[in-house]
Amino acid sequence: MSQLWERYQTLKASQPRLRARDAAQALKVSECELVAADPAATPLAPQWPDILAALEGLGRVMALTRNHACVHETKGDYANVEFNGKVGLAINPVIDLRIFLFNWRHGFAVRAETPHGVQRSLQFFDRHGEAVHKVYLTEHSDVFAFDALVARFAAPAADIAPEPQDAAAADQPDEAIDQAAFRAEWLQLKDVHDFHPFLRRWQVSRRQGFRLAPDGHAWRVREDAVEQLLRRAAATETPIMVFAGNKGMIQIHTGVIRNVQVVGDWLNVLDENFNLHLRADLIAEAWITRKPGDHGVVTSLELFDEAGESLATFFGERKPGRHERAEWVKLLGELPPLEQADVA
Repeated sequence: MSQLWERYQTLKASQPRLRARDAAQALKVSECELVAADPAATPLAPQWPDILAALEGLGRVMALTRNHACVHETKGDYANVEFNGKVGLAINPVIDLRIFLFNWRHGFAVRAETPHGVQRSLQFFDRHGEAVHKVYLTEHSDVFAFDALVARFAAPAADIAPEPQDAAAADQPDEAIDQAAFRAEWLQLKDVHDFHPFLRRWQVSRRQGFRLAPDGHAWRVREDAVEQLLRRAAATETPIMVFAGNKGMIQIHTGVIRNVQVVGDWLNVLDENFNLHLRADLIAEAWITRKPGDHGVVTSLELFDEAGESLATFFGERKPGRHERAEWVKLLGELPPLEQADVA
């Protein structure tokens, strides 16, 4: 047993509810290093498209994608995985994913003893040792299929050497941008999926892009506006879309939410097939944006941390070729602009 794993067991004995990510931080290692130290963890070959495609055989699972401030969990079937090079997607009614393999480095099959029995999972990490995606078996999963998958993709243990985090790129000065041309091109977009390439062409971050947006197309609201939005969406049964993730994976929930709760710093949605856990205290900016879609404007609420990293984005449920829901636009319209909220 490694010294790291022994230290973790000592820490876990004193804090039984401590999660692996928080334990790794306390032990000053990456979460990937901590999982690799687990004697019950099996390293997986870096055949990510094949592994993800094979997850369909597990049946009903729980997919988890997170960043440092938002955890997105959905339960369903992991199917319809398709790749074009290092970019993939899995479009399903529940487990809906956008996959970016550029920084994926390590994967493990983990069998953990819990008071409720053995918890089986597949866990994937990026080159920095950060978790990009996890898949947990449920009571409805096929354990034999899991064992077969692990046997198929098992690999020898390899050294884990996480790379330092990349320094965040500074925004170019607003004055260096042709703002009139930027706004004109924004208004000429034809699909919301064109927005990210548009920002990349202009070499601006999302937050800077929102600052430079055409009049009436982006404005800030209070950082706690997301709680009001979720509670009102639940009360009115307005179906929404919740996007959250990291540079390696974006996970999407679509549908009505019902059970919104606040526990300490965490704002939670605790539904049967969907859980969202959001560190409200880490939200530094909240923006409502209006972007051209394939059939009218698409309106969203986007959350950022202090460094400008995206935490989560919320849309109304919308099918391609249709206008967005009027009830969704109404909910966003009830969120007061930041300046108005400050005066109040």
